[in-house]
Amino acid sequence: MVGTTCAFTGHRPHKFPWKDNEADPRCIALKETLARQIATLAGAGVTEYFTGGADGTDCWAAEIVLDLREKNPALKLRCVLPYGGQADRWSDSARERYHSILKQADSVDYVSRQYYDGCMIDRNHRLVESAGLLLAVFSGVRRSGTGATVNYARKLGREIILIDPLTRSVTHEGGGA
Repeated sequence: MVGTTCAFTGHRPHKFPWKDNEADPRCIALKETLARQIATLAGAGVTEYFTGGADGTDCWAAEIVLDLREKNPALKLRCVLPYGGQADRWSDSARERYHSILKQADSVDYVSRQYYDGCMIDRNHRLVESAGLLLAVFSGVRRSGTGATVNYARKLGREIILIDPLTRSVTHEGGGA
C-alpha cells in the first residue's frame, strides 16, 4: 500500500440505475462495499482521506470516514472542492448532506471560489496528486469525470482500488499492490 493517504472518486447518482434512491437494495449494497473498503484501509493505517464533495460517491465516502472517525480520531477528512457554489443547484437533501460534511471536515480547500471551465478537472487532478491511493466507484465508462480521474491516477502510478457499482466486485491496480 502506498502511504497513508486515499482520495475518492466515483459516479454521481444519475449515473446509477437507481438514480438518487438510496433505499434501493443495490445502492445499500454498494455503500456497504464502499464502507468495508474504507474500514480495511483505515485498519491498514490509511488515516487521511480526500473527497471532491460531488453528490453521490464522494459524499457517501466522506460520511463513511466521518462515521469511522468517531471510533478512530486519527482519521482526517479533507475536502478539495472545485468552486464555492458546487452544491447550489442540488436538491435540498443533497445540499444539507454536503454542508454537514463540510462542517465536520478537517479541512476544506477550493480550487477556485468561482466556477470556471475546467475547475472540476483541476479538482480531480488535485485529489489524485494529494494521495497515494485512489478508491474509485467506477463502471468502466472512460468518457466520464470518474474515468478521467482513474486514468490520471494510472498515469501517475498511483495504487487504485476499483469498485464496480453494479457487481460490487473489487479490483486492485498499480502501486505495487
